[in-house]
Amino acid sequence: MDSGLEGNIDKKYKALFGIRHVQAVLLFLGLLLAYGMRANMSIAIVAMTDKDNDNFYDWSMQTQSVILSSFFWGYIVFQIPAGEMAARLGGSILITISMAINSLVSVLIPLAVNYGGWQWVCLCRVIQGLSQGFIVPSINTLIGKWAPIEEKSRLGALIYSGNQLGNAFQLITAGFIADAWGWPAIFYANGAIGAAWTAIYIFLGSDSPEKSKIIGKEEKLYIQSSLGQVGEPKKYKTPWKEIWTSLPFISLIVLHCGQNWGFWTLMTEMPSYMKQILGVDIKANGVMSALPYLGMYILSFPFGFLTDYLPNKKLLSVTATRKLSNSIGFYGPAIALVALSYSPAGDIMIAAILLTIVVSLNVGHVTGLMVGIPKKYSKYFN
Repeated sequence: MDSGLEGNIDKKYKALFGIRHVQAVLLFLGLLLAYGMRANMSIAIVAMTDKDNDNFYDWSMQTQSVILSSFFWGYIVFQIPAGEMAARLGGSILITISMAINSLVSVLIPLAVNYGGWQWVCLCRVIQGLSQGFIVPSINTLIGKWAPIEEKSRLGALIYSGNQLGNAFQLITAGFIADAWGWPAIFYANGAIGAAWTAIYIFLGSDSPEKSKIIGKEEKLYIQSSLGQVGEPKKYKTPWKEIWTSLPFISLIVLHCGQNWGFWTLMTEMPSYMKQILGVDIKANGVMSALPYLGMYILSFPFGFLTDYLPNKKLLSVTATRKLSNSIGFYGPAIALVALSYSPAGDIMIAAILLTIVVSLNVGHVTGLMVGIPKKYSKYFN
């Protein structure tokens, strides 16, 4: 590429809102809705089993735990093949199909519980989990193709903040929806909004700048030059042997599994903890359960900025920045959880503060690992 043109492109597009930002916003909203549909059962089951309601379900704690965990039975199945499928088929088509399935199944859950009991609810949640297994691998692929190196952490943090805001928004609104219109309305609302997002993404979403019909030539060249490729991207063979014999890679698996276990255990059980241990009503439950995820969403912006700023200004290496971010994301929540176990029983304020700290600091894992993977290995996401 001509160096003068490259310089002009760089100056013009770094600060402007372009099609790459449209893709980032769409993926942010998609992740927000997907994580909302993942979290909605956590608050809905509180209303469904509330004995003060006329039509409640007398499910044991064991049955409730099975229902809450059933999403993840399906979710784990396609994690590895989904990444390869996203590379071969394209991330946008997989996300579109996943969101369409999740939206449809969400609408069917009230019918499932009425006609098939908790077993059919579990089946619906397994199906949602199976389809959502494609979302994060596909988003990693799309970030690798759309985000310039200089903007990768910021755009990645924006996109992945959708999971925190999705959890928070869902928990807040679900409590009020259940109180006003009953718990089935939670699933109907999720299904309708998810269907609307799917329709919009079909028209505006794209696998890459090369395949987009609405991107300008200069912005496309800016992204390509930043990623070190101009024209059609090269195809790389997946180095499976090197991957599975790499100690750093295996350490990342352990790291991510540990974070996910703690994070999703808290998300699925927190509303039940608020109801049964702290004794709060459904509306207050939703608000209090949402506070930790709002805190995580707010922290995603300074964390995203700092993980770009520190290496760009040569204050820390990229590796040191990622390790620092991950350390904050693990040691901080661990200390706060230990403190929570020693807090006074029934003290709502202390419990809310400590749970907010626990969840909020998990953002360090997002900027330390989730954003770092597509940034380091963007050439393989083609």
